[in-house]
Amino acid sequence: MKEFFNSISVCILPCIILIIILTAFIKKVPAYENFTEGAKEGFWISVKIIPYLVAIMAAVSMFRASGAIEWLAEILKTPLEYFKIPIDTLPLMLTRSLSGGATLGIFSDIVAANGPDSYAARLAAVITGSSETTFYVLSVYFGAIGIKKFRHAVLTGILADITGIFAAIIICRWLFL
Repeated sequence: MKEFFNSISVCILPCIILIIILTAFIKKVPAYENFTEGAKEGFWISVKIIPYLVAIMAAVSMFRASGAIEWLAEILKTPLEYFKIPIDTLPLMLTRSLSGGATLGIFSDIVAANGPDSYAARLAAVITGSSETTFYVLSVYFGAIGIKKFRHAVLTGILADITGIFAAIIICRWLFL
């Protein structure tokens, strides 16, 4: 079965490209010209969002370097232990909304320290999949189209991240403890 899906996955991308080219040919759309125009627009959008990316990366770096995560871990140690939440996952919960790269680094540290089949690694994996890099998404996508006021989007994103983290904790406790 695994080999079947592997062989299908190898064929999917070339088939999609072929379908796009054939559809463009049938509809007499200048596919290459449209492709290069889209690539040019994409390049300029990426140039426009560089300041937003630099700002979010600087904020994440300052947050990690300030020792705020360790300070919060010390304060929240007792409640986390009471709810059987591994203390190792706290940095992941705090940085997930900020940066996917930082989260993956923390996730790798959790897996390396506790093992891939540990409760901490499983919880970290579910949290990573259940939440979004809200501030990164807002800075990149909203910055790309020039939206400056996005307070409701921030609130909604943070609430969704908190909900995802709580759901991950409940589901992991139910499935893995």
